[in-house]
Amino acid sequence: MSAEGLEKKKTIDLRKKHIGPSCKIFFSHDPIKIVQAKGQYMYDENGQRYLDCINNVAHVGHCHPDVVKAGAEQMGFLNTNTRFLHDNLVLYAQRLQATLPEKLSVCYFVNSGSEANDLALRLAWQYTGNKDVITLENAYHGHVSSLIDISPYKFHQLSAAAEQNLFVHVAPSPDVYRGKYRVDHPDTATAYADEVKDIIDNVHKKGRKIAAFIAESLQSCGGQVIPPVGYFQQVAEHVHKAGGVFIADEVQVGFGRVGSRFWAFQLQGDDFVPDIVTMGKPIGNGHPMSCVVTTREVAEAFMASGMEYFNTFGGNPVSCAIGLAVLDVIEKEDLQGNALRVGQHLTNLLGKLKERHSLIGDIRGCGLFVGVELVKDRVKLTPATAEAQEVIYRLKEQHILLSADGPHRNVLKFKPPLCFTAQDADLVVEKIDLILTGTLVFMSRA
Repeated sequence: MSAEGLEKKKTIDLRKKHIGPSCKIFFSHDPIKIVQAKGQYMYDENGQRYLDCINNVAHVGHCHPDVVKAGAEQMGFLNTNTRFLHDNLVLYAQRLQATLPEKLSVCYFVNSGSEANDLALRLAWQYTGNKDVITLENAYHGHVSSLIDISPYKFHQLSAAAEQNLFVHVAPSPDVYRGKYRVDHPDTATAYADEVKDIIDNVHKKGRKIAAFIAESLQSCGGQVIPPVGYFQQVAEHVHKAGGVFIADEVQVGFGRVGSRFWAFQLQGDDFVPDIVTMGKPIGNGHPMSCVVTTREVAEAFMASGMEYFNTFGGNPVSCAIGLAVLDVIEKEDLQGNALRVGQHLTNLLGKLKERHSLIGDIRGCGLFVGVELVKDRVKLTPATAEAQEVIYRLKEQHILLSADGPHRNVLKFKPPLCFTAQDADLVVEKIDLILTGTLVFMSRA
């Protein structure tokens, strides 16, 4: 019997018995059993359809037939490792590089965002000969040990006895809504970049040097934070002057999600180019693949270490065929353009919703990467954490899947497949409007 054929209770019982208890599940008090998905929809064991506003992995739509076909056909006649020549590897690398600035020309293919970011750190350490890394508040870069060390979103959950790695330094998140420097500040980009410079100066005073600054191009788990334009340029200047490199983590926000550009780091302007870019999640539309792209200089320094780099599954013919199919679908179906148009429509609808509901403190985003921060008080910015959880559970009852995140778990996160439509946006915002109206009535009676 297939897993889909089990009764839901049996599936839950087996999960409790055999799956690690720290592996959490959505809506844990009443989880959804998903047995099929297509486009922007997921279906449970009873055939109930759910609108998916969560899965940025199914980038071009769940089970897209072109992507499925490409993987199945390639699997039918060759899958091997990169020690053998195969065209898919070089053709995909060439196609991927064409979406990036010219100096980002060398690819390393791996299998997950965590692998990509771990390799990016190795590249930085080898290229610079330094060890210290600067990361951002609330950042998340992956689940392996090296990345937990640079992910405050994770290591702040550890026990008080756990010490932060001495080589890791945390700069303020460039959050102009809730952060240290807000929209009323005359130059938030410079103010936040100066915080990084201060960290660098302090590291130098201790006789150490910076290897890298790493940042998600747009912070996702940190609450859908959009850094002010000019911030990355100034940070890169400080980091380069100190001998370090700039790593842009595009694992959650790349491949046209932001609409106006293919990569989120490009929102900072054409004068900003990272030294290393990492990508994952949407790259394979659910197939486990990822990539690190860097400059020729960094790649040659990595080779000079004398240690061969080999990844058994990274860059295999099937993964590259799938990656090529994803790029084809993005172009053929104008999904980047759809992200721009539908994202703007969604943001406009949410803006009107904000005018009617004081619980909505801020709306921010680019394309189909949008955050709605809920607050109990727009002046004090008191997080409306319980209310955010209520919204996502009530939406689930309406067969809409949305999540809440950020350091206070009060930011509603929109990151749906890029085939999401204006009608989908209309539906979600209509339901949120009804839920918030009910929430406010309930709160006024309490």
